[in-house]
Amino acid sequence: RAAARALLTSASGPVSEDSLIMDGWDAGTTNAVKRIPLLTAKAGPRDGEAWKERLKQEMKALIAYVQSNKAADTDWFTIKPTDATGTKWTGKCWYMYNMLRYEFDLEFELPVTYPMTSPELQLPELDGKTAKMYRGGKICLTVHFKPLWAKNAPHFGIAHALCLGMGPWLAAEIPHLVDTGVIKHKG
Repeated sequence: RAAARALLTSASGPVSEDSLIMDGWDAGTTNAVKRIPLLTAKAGPRDGEAWKERLKQEMKALIAYVQSNKAADTDWFTIKPTDATGTKWTGKCWYMYNMLRYEFDLEFELPVTYPMTSPELQLPELDGKTAKMYRGGKICLTVHFKPLWAKNAPHFGIAHALCLGMGPWLAAEIPHLVDTGVIKHKG
């Protein structure tokens, strides 16, 4: 375990899924994460050419995750960068509950300290509708996700944030918000 942690903090050498810190994960989560390629470029938005390499790895990981979800008939988001630097992203995410699809705008901006700091994922239309959200519709990931990101940075990327942050948040919050009448189906 100590060797795995040492490898994760090193920017050199090969990285494998065996080096992830996955203590206490259920089999489904472990399998989902293993289908997302780990990133090797330890570069942030201010790192010029190295950042371009990181963005290529981000796109490959996102494509792999989307393909995996589609193959399992569990796709639940679309996303794309909206600026030339690849730091601003928008899209849609949805959650199926009681045979109804609840869809939301998704947006985030990568912090300058990325990938050592995780992105703050936002669902603006849910702003103020749940205690598990910060101003502007930023979902609360501090207790469960941020420590996980910190242990696995810089090998985690946007796809990992969606898989391990947004996905579980939607699964926990949307049924509660629907059942309490805070959100209504738009159909």
